[in-house]
Amino acid sequence: MTKVHLLMKKEEINEEKLAEGNKIAVVLDVLLATTTIVSALKEGAKEVIPVLNSNEALELAKRYKQGEYVLAGELDANPIEGFVYPSPTLIGEAIAGRTLILSTTNGTVALRKSLSADKIYIASIMNNPAVANALQKCNDNQTILVICSGNSGEISLEDFYGAGHFIDCLLKNGKFDLTDAAKAALYFYRGQDDSYEILQDSYVGKLLEKYNQQTDLTLAASKGSASIVPVLKNGRVVIDTIFV
Repeated sequence: MTKVHLLMKKEEINEEKLAEGNKIAVVLDVLLATTTIVSALKEGAKEVIPVLNSNEALELAKRYKQGEYVLAGELDANPIEGFVYPSPTLIGEAIAGRTLILSTTNGTVALRKSLSADKIYIASIMNNPAVANALQKCNDNQTILVICSGNSGEISLEDFYGAGHFIDCLLKNGKFDLTDAAKAALYFYRGQDDSYEILQDSYVGKLLEKYNQQTDLTLAASKGSASIVPVLKNGRVVIDTIFV
């Protein structure tokens, strides 16, 4: 039976251990990096390139012509000069056909730290059902590692909830061997009724509400609103599967 384990924050990623055996990483940063990535691809983005920091993003942008890309990012939830704030609703308006170069404090760093996994899926509350569907055919010798990006070394309420939602989606169509950490996220998710309320009550959710970004909260809380399965390949996030 395929094992499912959970990491509470990106700082728990051990890149050497991740390279051992046959591990599949499922990375979540519900507010907002993975939601932004999923939304951008759903709205027609060519690809998304997650970077470690703004300097790397600026260097990468030099390879593209004006109009071919959107440069987006935040640092400790603050805007970066010259970057579009990584709001999924804002980026979605102008991303069709373009490359999104994305730098965030937690989510893009978690993705880059996961590169030693055999395969890396990008998950959010929007597309958890689709990613779970794609992982139904895992082999017994594979381990699914659900990675919460967290919040600058702290546990993130919205990622923990999102991880529980993803695991719940997995179990609807198959049997998996859950570690205690994975069970904790699952039981927490099943004890909640309102995804928007959970996101709104989180630390980042309160910041978004303070700056009138309720539309992003609503999008991030929309269960199964995207049927795409994005994966990180060769440094770029592209759509691997679309479920219709």
